[in-house]
Amino acid sequence: MGRVTTPAPGLAALRPRLPSPLQRIEDERFARRGVRLLLKRDDLIHPELPGNKWRKLEPNLRAAAAAGERTLLTFGGAYSNHLRATAAAGRLLGFATIGVIRGAELAGKPLNPSLARCAADGMRLHFVDRATYRSKAEPEVAAELRERFGPHYVVPEGGSNALAAQGCTALGRELRGETDVAAVACGTGGTLAGLAAGLAPEQRALGIPVLKGGSPHFLAADTERLQHAAFGGRRGTWDLDARFHCGGYARRSPELDAFAADFESRHGVPVERLYVAKLLLGLTTLAEEGAFAPGTTVTAVVTGAPWEKPPDRRAR
Repeated sequence: MGRVTTPAPGLAALRPRLPSPLQRIEDERFARRGVRLLLKRDDLIHPELPGNKWRKLEPNLRAAAAAGERTLLTFGGAYSNHLRATAAAGRLLGFATIGVIRGAELAGKPLNPSLARCAADGMRLHFVDRATYRSKAEPEVAAELRERFGPHYVVPEGGSNALAAQGCTALGRELRGETDVAAVACGTGGTLAGLAAGLAPEQRALGIPVLKGGSPHFLAADTERLQHAAFGGRRGTWDLDARFHCGGYARRSPELDAFAADFESRHGVPVERLYVAKLLLGLTTLAEEGAFAPGTTVTAVVTGAPWEKPPDRRAR
C-alpha cells in the first residue's frame, strides 16, 4: 500500500510578515558619495523563524507535506540559522525534525545556545565527522541516514535547493522599483539565486560570501547550478565580492565587531554578526571606494537578527 498523502500544513497560520519592511538609513558614508542605503528587513518576517529562512522553508514544507512526509532531515554547522529555523517550523507545524551537524567532536560537549534552541524545539541532533559531512549528498550516506532515522524529507544545507530559490524570487519581486542594487550575505547561494531571478532586468544583485578560501568560485558555481535547477538557466544580473568574510564562516574580526557596534550606535538597528555585519561592512567599503555611481540606491537584505549569545570565534 502506498503512503497516505497528507494535506499541506496551514502555513498561513504562522502569519509571516510579507512583504518585509523596507527601511531607509541615513549614513554619511553613503550620502557623501550620492548613494542611498535601504535595509530590507527580512529579519522581521517571523519572530521564531530566523530571518529570510521562511522564504526557503515554505516551499519545502509544502513539498514534504504533499509527499506524505512529516519528518524533515537537514544539515548545518553548529551556529546554523537554517537549523534553528527548521526546528522552529517543525515545532510550530507538527513536523519531526532531524539536524545532521558538522563536527563529531561536538557530540560530547554542552550544546551552544543555537543548538540548544534547536533541541528545545524538538530537533533530534546527529553529529557526524567532517569527512562524512562533506559526503552528505553521496548515496551511501543518504542510505545510512534513512536506515537510522526512517523515511524523511531532505532539506539541503542552508535550505538551498530549486524550491528554495523559487521561493526567494518573491524577495526580488518585492524590491522591483525600489532599488538599483540588492545585496545579500551568502552561505550556500540559494537566496542570491532567487533574489537575482526576481529582480527587474535593470536591477542587479550582489552577494557577499561569508566563507573564505575557494568559496567565490564554488559559490558562483553553486548559485548558477541552483538557477539552472529552479529556472532552467542563469537568471538576472548578479556577482560576488568575497573580500568581507572576516576569517570565514562563523568567524569575526576586531574590525567587524567595531564596525557592527558603530552601525548599531549610529542607526539603532541590531546587527547580526555572522552574516549581516559582513554584508554591511562590504557595502560600506564599496561605497567609500566609489563602487556605486552617484544616484544609486543600494539595498541590504537583513537576513537575520542577533542571537542572544553570538559565538566569539575571532579570526587570527
